[in-house]
Amino acid sequence: MYTPQRSALRNLKMRNKNADLVFPSHKPIPDKSVGASKQSGTNAPVKLVIKPLKVKPMLPVNFEDEMWHKLKSAIIAIHNHRPVKESFEELYKACENLCLHNMAPSLYSKLVNECEKHYIAEKRRLDDNPATQEAFLFEINRCWELHCQQMELIRSIFLYLDRTYVLHTPGIASIWDMGIELFRKHILPPSAVRQKTLWGLLSLIKYERGGDSINRPLVNTLINMFSQLNIYTQGFESQFLSETRDYYEEEGERLVEKLSVSNYIQHVSKRLEQEHQRIMNYLEKKTSTPLFKVVEDELIRKHIDTILAKGFSDLMKGDRNSRKNSKSKLEDLEELYDLLQRVNALDRLRAYFGNYIKNTGASIINDPIVNDPKQDVTVIEQLINFKRRMDEFVEVSFSSSYNFDQALKEGFETFINKRQTKPAELLAKFIDKKLKIGNKQTSDSEVESILNDALVLFRYIQGKDVFEGFYKRDFAKRLLMNKCASDDYERSMLFKMKRECGPGYTSNLEQMFKDIHTSREFMKAFYDSRYGDQLREEFKVDLHVNTLTQGSWPSYNPTPLNIPPEVAQCQQIYETFYREKARGKGLKWYNNLAYCVLSAYYPSGNKEFECTSFQAVTLLTFSELPQTELRTFEEIQQATGMETKELVRTLLTLACAKVKLLVKHPKGKDLKPTDKYSVCDDFKFKLFRIRINSVQMEKTMEENEKTVERVFLERHYQVDACAVRIMKMRKSLSFTELISELLGQLKFKAEVPDLKKRIESLIDREYLERGRDDPTIIRYLA
Repeated sequence: MYTPQRSALRNLKMRNKNADLVFPSHKPIPDKSVGASKQSGTNAPVKLVIKPLKVKPMLPVNFEDEMWHKLKSAIIAIHNHRPVKESFEELYKACENLCLHNMAPSLYSKLVNECEKHYIAEKRRLDDNPATQEAFLFEINRCWELHCQQMELIRSIFLYLDRTYVLHTPGIASIWDMGIELFRKHILPPSAVRQKTLWGLLSLIKYERGGDSINRPLVNTLINMFSQLNIYTQGFESQFLSETRDYYEEEGERLVEKLSVSNYIQHVSKRLEQEHQRIMNYLEKKTSTPLFKVVEDELIRKHIDTILAKGFSDLMKGDRNSRKNSKSKLEDLEELYDLLQRVNALDRLRAYFGNYIKNTGASIINDPIVNDPKQDVTVIEQLINFKRRMDEFVEVSFSSSYNFDQALKEGFETFINKRQTKPAELLAKFIDKKLKIGNKQTSDSEVESILNDALVLFRYIQGKDVFEGFYKRDFAKRLLMNKCASDDYERSMLFKMKRECGPGYTSNLEQMFKDIHTSREFMKAFYDSRYGDQLREEFKVDLHVNTLTQGSWPSYNPTPLNIPPEVAQCQQIYETFYREKARGKGLKWYNNLAYCVLSAYYPSGNKEFECTSFQAVTLLTFSELPQTELRTFEEIQQATGMETKELVRTLLTLACAKVKLLVKHPKGKDLKPTDKYSVCDDFKFKLFRIRINSVQMEKTMEENEKTVERVFLERHYQVDACAVRIMKMRKSLSFTELISELLGQLKFKAEVPDLKKRIESLIDREYLERGRDDPTIIRYLA
């Protein structure tokens, strides 16, 4: 370290070697004898004395000018790209000496002035530069890079100044910041040079958005220059965002009408990715939020309704036969979901999704095939496929969103319950068909999957009592006619409904299932007893009786039928056995629900017919007649004792169906009271055992109407019971409060006018009464 004190001492020593400044310890030490040493006694310590200078050291008169001249020459050489004469160490020492002699303020001021002169000259040169756009940008870039290099060198020379005087003096910028300030003040002030640079940058970015390749390193350097000069926000970003808005506003209005929704969505996603790359390549990170907001506003938010109205339905439909196309639609919807999520517009997408479900589901439910008994089961298959498709959209395209899942649920509940009874009837029929087929056409896992899908539709049905009525009727037929494909499937379906609606919902169905198994046990005990032996020995028939619990099964009206005496005797034998086995219980026979296997002998071979009791009794009326003898409708009715309606249905299945066991005279598809019938003596069929279809086995309109009437009648009872239970507990309520309580407690959707009628009925039957002072008050009568 260079100090004035050391310099002065060194000079003085050179002038007079014998001066007092020389330490005494440096003087020659005289030789002393041992005796003298002994005489002195002890060795005294040597004292060192430093005396002040007699003359104060002085700097040369032109010291500051000489030092500054060296530094200035170096600065000018750096600015003019010439080699510096002095060494770096010499220049650094010159700066250090000036600072040590309290000349730092003057040195800093001179440095600022010298740099300012350079930037003023650079500004004039740039103003006179005729280059435009990219060429001018290269010139600005060169100027900035030179500035950075030159300021690095200058700062290295004046580092002592920067770390002492500048650092400890408030209000003075560092040498680097001083250079930045001068560059901003003189090179890029709010002038033509800055505007020229700005428009050049914006032009290059616009070219890149148009698909052209640009010099990204150049753009990156210049934008970094704006940032270093602290003019990025006002000098670049604001104008850049304005130009971006104008660009995408025009592009959005043009392409949203020109492109398909799918292509437009892909284009917007591509644009967002491109802007993200610009952020990564040359824009500042803080520009990300406002930039994406501009793009989202102009390409998405302004055109949400246009996009959804124009192509949402097409995206939802897709092509079921093309897996590739279906996957593409899923991806397009996923992109649409992501885009609308960016602008907080998922509620509008959710509304379109819900409306699409309602409209599409309603078109399925209102399809003409719903009223076609041969094709109405396909409606449920369409609904299941539709539900699976919508589930896939929610899971894949809408990220399993809870709101979209709720929209799916609300949509299905809305369109399914527009028709009060039809969906429940079709669903029961669909399940009946699947439980009859079982795993004959599909595997066990597929059957279970189908039942689960059907149960999902079951959840959406509000009139679950209507479904129960149709399901109970079909379940009874499967049990009585032994058409259940598997008891395991039946138990599985009962368990699913029990889990969904509670044990009370399936109690009767479970009792029906239990009755069939109990009947099998009874029949086994019957054939193990003497009564079974008697039946085999006397009649040589196999009898199977289903003993049903009254109240659990659907109500059946006994239909008149003259059964053969042999069958009546068999029934009597079983009844005797049953009374002994189950004491105190009686039996009521429903012959109209029976079916049997009838043996027939033809010249072409023997046959067996699986038929109902009506068909069997009708055929037996021809067993004792000659083959050529004819019987009229009245004769057959008198012999069988059947009602006209049932006999007409039975003759249709025997004389006008595919398998014709009787011949109608004259031939034709329509039955007339004057028609006559005979046995088909030349009957031929390749199978030995033949099942004869029955109109009774089909769900006729009459049966459906009776089932619905029965359900509505039960609803009346439920409303009455619920109203009495509420009033018994509350004693007194207003009419409006009672209606509200009923709507909250009833398990089915009830209409207010229907509830008013039931309340009036209870008042008429004196379960309730109106208040004497206030007719709007309802009171309970004990």
